[in-house]
Parts: sequence; structure tokens; C-alpha cells
Amino acid sequence: MSKDVINVGGEDRVVREDTAKAYRGVNWAWLSIGAFIVIVAVVFAVLFFGALGGGGLQSPVQKENSPNQR
Repeated sequence: MSKDVINVGGEDRVVREDTAKAYRGVNWAWLSIGAFIVIVAVVFAVLFFGALGGGGLQSPVQKENSPNQR
């Protein structure tokens, strides 16, 4: 059976290869979930503060029909 080394709490441990792959998979899953949350928060903040600052987000049809057309 193949062995692999993982780092847990600053300590290297020798474990089976399937255990090491599962450990790395869980770490990647947490990293992916965190990145997704950060991206969603940034997009939300951009849209939210964009709507507050410029009079709101308008579709092209709303802009075309607005009375403030120049």
C-alpha cells in the first residue's frame, strides 16, 4: 500500500495515499467555498454601491424612455 506525507498542525504525518488525497480534497473544498463567498460578496458590493451612487441601475429600455434624455 502506498504512503504519503501530509502536514497537520505543523507536524508531518505519514498516512495512506487515499487518506492523503481525501485530506487534500477537503482542503480544496474549503478553499473553493471561501473563494466563492468572496466573489459573491464583491459582486454584491459593486452592484449595491453602484445602485446607491448613480441613481440606480437602469436597463437600456429604461434609459431610452427616461424624461432626462439629452
